[in-house]
Amino acid sequence: MEIENSQRAEILVQALPYIKKYAGQTLVVKYGGNAMLNEALKSAVMSDIVLMQLVGINVVLVHGGGPEINAMLGKIGKESRFVGGMRYTDQETMEIVQQVLAGKVNKDLVQLLEDAGGRALGLCGLDGSLLKADMLGEDLGYVGEIREVNAGILHHSVANGYIPVVSTIAAGYHGEVYNINADVAAARIAAEMGAMKLIVLTDVRGLLRDKDDDATVIPVVRTSEVSKLKREGIITGGMIPKIDCAADAVRRGVGRAHIIDGRIPHSILVELFTDQGIGTMLY
Repeated sequence: MEIENSQRAEILVQALPYIKKYAGQTLVVKYGGNAMLNEALKSAVMSDIVLMQLVGINVVLVHGGGPEINAMLGKIGKESRFVGGMRYTDQETMEIVQQVLAGKVNKDLVQLLEDAGGRALGLCGLDGSLLKADMLGEDLGYVGEIREVNAGILHHSVANGYIPVVSTIAAGYHGEVYNINADVAAARIAAEMGAMKLIVLTDVRGLLRDKDDDATVIPVVRTSEVSKLKREGIITGGMIPKIDCAADAVRRGVGRAHIIDGRIPHSILVELFTDQGIGTMLY
């Protein structure tokens, strides 16, 4: 028991300088994909975010919901189709995306944060024109490219003690509604808010030198190295948009971007409040 208490004290001592460092700073957490499927892990992530808020960090949670969208499309007999890693979104699919993301997924996360002792406010890009977008390309249908971020809504929410929970749907300029890639939206929101960090929770350990070996995580990547790593075949597949968005956030002024494994319990706290960190950091 004495050893356990000593270990707990050591963890708190190690965390203290990091708590001081991040107090009053803004961190954007992107949460989505398969990292959202395990209920126990989901609760752990929400607890981490509430703890961050309680120690004075301004947290904005940006979420996707691909598996839930796929499940709902399956129920109506509609096949999911992807072009270049992005969901092809026709009008019917866009209606499902809006219902699932801005409805069920968003409000479920708000409720989990409230149950964990936090104060959360569910938003989508349509609210107060938080996200404005044009069509990214006709081959993708109603998939949008962000043109404007009304960060004032998020600053106001944070200043009033809320964790904004943002689903990535955007308003067009002529009444359209667009589906936005959640990694892209999180990166732009982090940049517009002047965030200290962007944390992308995914279902891999980070950027791997060998995609079949978790022990080959590359801990640190400079944005100037991204093109070379693509040429070498190290950044491939689904990691390409995540790395591109993280690099874009850093180039737009975000201090650091981290790609970490959301399947590891309390991975956010390990990244933020311990000396060793976790996953891949871009700077």
